[in-house]
Amino acid sequence: MSMKTIYGEESATLYDIPTHANGPRGSLPLTPSLLKNSPSGNIFGMTLNAGMGWNPDKLLGDDILLLSTQGGIRDNDGTPIAVGLHTGHFELGLQMRAAAAEIKKSGGVPHAAYVTDPCDGRSQGTTGMFDSLPYRNDAAIVFRRLIRSLPTRQAVIGVAACDKGLPAMMMALAAMHDLPTIIVPGGSTLQPNEGEDAGTIQTIGARFSNNEISLEDASRLGCKACASAGGGCQFFGTAGTSQVIAEALGLALTHSALAPSGQPIWEELAKQSARAALEMAHQKITTKDILTDKAIENAMVIHAAFGGSTNLLLHLPAIAHAANCKIPTVTDWAKINKKVPRLVSVMPIGPVNHPTVSVFLAGGVPEVMLHLRKLGLLHEDVLTVTGETLGANLDWWEKSTRRAQCKKHLFEIDHIADDEVIMSPSQAKVRGLTSTVTFPIGNIAPEGSVVKSTAIDPSVIDTDGVFRHTGKAKVFTSEKNAIQAIKTGGQIQAGDIMIVSGVGPMGTGMEETYQLTSALKKLSFGKHVSLITDARFSGVSTGACFGHVGPEALIGGPIGKLQNNDIIEIIIDTNRLEGSINFIGTENNPLSYEAAADVLAARKIHAGLQPDPDLPDDTRLWAALQSVSGGTWRGSIYDVDKIIEVLAAGSKALADKK
Repeated sequence: MSMKTIYGEESATLYDIPTHANGPRGSLPLTPSLLKNSPSGNIFGMTLNAGMGWNPDKLLGDDILLLSTQGGIRDNDGTPIAVGLHTGHFELGLQMRAAAAEIKKSGGVPHAAYVTDPCDGRSQGTTGMFDSLPYRNDAAIVFRRLIRSLPTRQAVIGVAACDKGLPAMMMALAAMHDLPTIIVPGGSTLQPNEGEDAGTIQTIGARFSNNEISLEDASRLGCKACASAGGGCQFFGTAGTSQVIAEALGLALTHSALAPSGQPIWEELAKQSARAALEMAHQKITTKDILTDKAIENAMVIHAAFGGSTNLLLHLPAIAHAANCKIPTVTDWAKINKKVPRLVSVMPIGPVNHPTVSVFLAGGVPEVMLHLRKLGLLHEDVLTVTGETLGANLDWWEKSTRRAQCKKHLFEIDHIADDEVIMSPSQAKVRGLTSTVTFPIGNIAPEGSVVKSTAIDPSVIDTDGVFRHTGKAKVFTSEKNAIQAIKTGGQIQAGDIMIVSGVGPMGTGMEETYQLTSALKKLSFGKHVSLITDARFSGVSTGACFGHVGPEALIGGPIGKLQNNDIIEIIIDTNRLEGSINFIGTENNPLSYEAAADVLAARKIHAGLQPDPDLPDDTRLWAALQSVSGGTWRGSIYDVDKIIEVLAAGSKALADKK
């Protein structure tokens, strides 16, 4: 490298540099009142808008802020100039453009700003995962700062699609209590005509290592899994669940979640959302009118009916906190999951693995709601971004052309009836759809844990609907060692109970361990292996996998005191949604639950436990702040009052020592 190779032979025209220009034509639409009474920043904002080319005569229209997680650089013909971090944010600029055009057409002034987002799939098994969950809090802060940085905004439109960007966007908008806000879900990726979905494809490394897939097939299938350039993954993971939750909260338009990215109906949703945002501003409908305790409960009901990602146990409480609503507890989640039937057959938990676009065509969120309203499980009186109540929206949906046409199209192109995807409660019961989530407790998880019990392989569940697994623990203090054991044939065998500890917030930023759960799902013996961890799982995870174990190992939780060959007992009643995970001694010294708890209390933490040496300082700070704010079961939020209280107490204690 040299200066010559970097600069090369420069054209002489590079130095034809002007120092002045005429500036925009026209005049700002100022009045004496504006000049006398408006802050200088508001007036200078008009100057900036004119400088960027906006017609000066149109500067008094409503300022509407468009926020997005857009990433990558997409040329006008759709080809990439620079790829994004994932498909979920690559095409969002099309929705932004469509919404902005609608605002301009209505006489408003659209402003656009961006905070892009990471991909949990891309960072699986890497140190990039240490930033995943903490990113959500950081992004929400920056979104909120951007909103406040446009003092003249009349409404905010958030466009996002995926695992952390969309929850961050919802947290940010939820905190804008006195502003009209609306979410535009970024939609879904298309399923390949031949091949595997983006969740399954993440297991090719583990399958190849265990001689269950060829190099040729791994290469071919890995290339074609994302059949369109935009949208969240085709399975109903955290990305899809977050979109559904946005709609269930009333923050997104009726039948907007899970639309196929890049298609006309998806782009039209952005225009319709822009019209709704403008109307909300004129009618003075604000976020606090929409996000209420009843809206939060509706979202929990929809989460259960869809069989959603357990990551929303982190995100929905954070949204509720931002909205000044009641934060759901473990008890609240358990209560709702016991009374709400699962109605949607979608990958990865089936029973038939329909992709998310098929769920959209079958009617999506409002279709599920039609069934739930008959059971009296919804608060239909809540206000939504349509300006009408949820009940009114459902009345419209039931008779709409949109509903009929989408269902008709699904049957015409895939020969799938809509009620094969979204079922009535009676159909769902016949088809064996069980409720989704169980919250086991025990001496390993005294604060609780979570398992997607409906995703445990039916062949390992007893005829009474109870999953029982008692076996020896194989303890790992890092995800790296755990996945290596899976990839090294013979180390993990049928009947084992894998303990992966020290991977909660304090250890790794509560990394997502999908490469473990997906490997166990796709390996022939994996259904006979259970996994217990203080980390979290991807929304596409399935199997006997227990996450969110609290307290986490690195703050003294019992999970961090387990040793190899300890006997672990797991009991999950998949019908009653009750369960326990307990240490019950050793092969030569069986113990009662209580006696075993005393043994754990007396033990020191596992010798190998420590924060990952690559844990960034940014994540260490996040882990500490969310810990004093209530930890993962309160959504890993920042409770500012609590943090200030702890800092003040700490400062006083340090001062008293001097």
